[in-house]
Amino acid sequence: MDVYEAIKKRRDVRSWFSDKHIDNSTLGRILKAGNYAPSVGLSQPWNYILIRDIETRKKIKAVVEEKRMDFYDLLPDEKKIKFRNIKIEGILESDLNMAVTCDVSRKGPDILGRATMPEMSEYSVVLSIENMWLAARAEGIGMGWISFIDPDRVKKILGIPESIKLVGYLAVGYLSEDHDIPELEEKKWEKRLDVSNFVYMDKWGEKPDPETRDKLEKLWI
Repeated sequence: MDVYEAIKKRRDVRSWFSDKHIDNSTLGRILKAGNYAPSVGLSQPWNYILIRDIETRKKIKAVVEEKRMDFYDLLPDEKKIKFRNIKIEGILESDLNMAVTCDVSRKGPDILGRATMPEMSEYSVVLSIENMWLAARAEGIGMGWISFIDPDRVKKILGIPESIKLVGYLAVGYLSEDHDIPELEEKKWEKRLDVSNFVYMDKWGEKPDPETRDKLEKLWI
């Protein structure tokens, strides 16, 4: 699978995890892909916590369920009906979970490029996650980023120091089936818009010329 195909077929997976085990060689390739991500000042501020222990995962799932209900209570009635049918995590169904963190102290205080934009450290960690996501997809493995969490409570469960930021919590595993479109689109929650909706030329609000816009709307890899 080339990189464009992996990008197109990448899915944020909550359902359809199989019971197939990810071997250490495959996992190692995915982690190395994450470590090859660009990082501000080559600081590599990431750490990856691999979580196979079921009891630990049950504790985190309990936190997620609380946050799911908090969100559900905020929804209007018509969206509550849709949301009931949307799975938001695969914590126990996936082969493993992964917590990805950011350590802004990595390699000292004088990180090249971070002085004017300190958030670049966290952006670097997000790039590492995306690298792993695409590598996993090329290996036939799915990932789901679980955002219904309380970061402080999850950090406590995992023993993450206070100074370290939890950036991502992921469910990772082989899939029992492939889907052509994202699950949220299948469940009629939201749909992907074409890239032409988001492109300006030279300054904010200036749309591309018709020929460029036409190509953006029609071309795909």
